[in-house]
Amino acid sequence: QVQLVESGGGLVQARGSLRLSCAASGRTFSLLHWGWYRQAPGKEREFVAIIRGTGGRIDYADSVKGRFTISRDNAKNTVSLQMNSLKPEDTAIYYCNVRTFDTTDYWGRGTQVTVSS
Repeated sequence: QVQLVESGGGLVQARGSLRLSCAASGRTFSLLHWGWYRQAPGKEREFVAIIRGTGGRIDYADSVKGRFTISRDNAKNTVSLQMNSLKPEDTAIYYCNVRTFDTTDYWGRGTQVTVSS
């Protein structure tokens, strides 16, 4: 089992910044991919960013490219999402996701990000 705890959400004005963090515990040796997803009210959960495997390949959703940066600290078993130039449409609950080598997905409980115009 893997447990994930997100932190760093909050209320920010448009064009502001927030940094989200996610800490993993439990069977952390089995973790392969780390990612962030979000779900806005009335919408389905969507992909935001991912850092893959041991090579560290990174991908972003088109909507956040150039504004968000994902990073990982293997020693601390954490992943972060630096969000700059925030827009009201970035308002959502942000979820941390990890996938293990046996393709099991784990999710955090989410952290609310609200961007006011």
